Amino acid sequence: MSELILVRHGQATPFEKDTDRLSDLGEQQARAVGLGLAAEDFRPTHVFHGPLVRQRRTAELAAAAAEFTDSGAPPPWPGAQEERRLAEYDGDGLIRTLAPLLAAQDRDFAGSVRTFQERRDAPDRNRSFQLMLEALAGAWQAEAVIHPEVEGWSAFRARVHGALTDLLRLPSGSAVLAFTSGGVIGLMVALALDAPDAAALRLNWRVRNGSLTRFTFGGGRLSLDSFNEVSHLPPELRSWR
Repeated sequence: MSELILVRHGQATPFEKDTDRLSDLGEQQARAVGLGLAAEDFRPTHVFHGPLVRQRRTAELAAAAAEFTDSGAPPPWPGAQEERRLAEYDGDGLIRTLAPLLAAQDRDFAGSVRTFQERRDAPDRNRSFQLMLEALAGAWQAEAVIHPEVEGWSAFRARVHGALTDLLRLPSGSAVLAFTSGGVIGLMVALALDAPDAAALRLNWRVRNGSLTRFTFGGGRLSLDSFNEVSHLPPELRSWR
């Protein structure tokens, strides 16, 4: 049998101009991932990361942290490979391109957008943003709002399914780490459970930064062992966004 661990990247910077980089907290979370895996003596045979800066940087910091533990210097992780299909869905495209389109046709959603804009600099902005994003992502998943420059749900689902299929073709006995994002993790869990697509988004909202989701696979089977583990992160390093 083989093991696959999906790692959500560390906290990024969703409310800043450059949304694709790790925050200071995100860098600490990434190092904690490496230390936690080293502490359980997990030694990957394959390491993958998506093409986004926050995904790649999380993999780099985790690998560096795993090389230095109290028990000495274990063998370094194998070189990480970029797997473009592990990229998150186009969140910036949803907000910048699809949100205005949906607001023009849905009065309730337009109200959610206004509320978020009013609360954008408030301490509780995550709540208003989440309400807006959930409505928008639901419309995107249902393909009720589309744009040629924004990857649609069907395309996103197909590429993530393809990436998972290829990961499961790795040799028996593989120990695989894949650094990706919440949407990808939520969808892979839903696929593993043969759950409806709507479950993928509900799972996505629960995936914490720097969390681990584990599967066992082999012999044509894929089993979910754990979802959204954060025991390697002390309370002050835990976040959703």
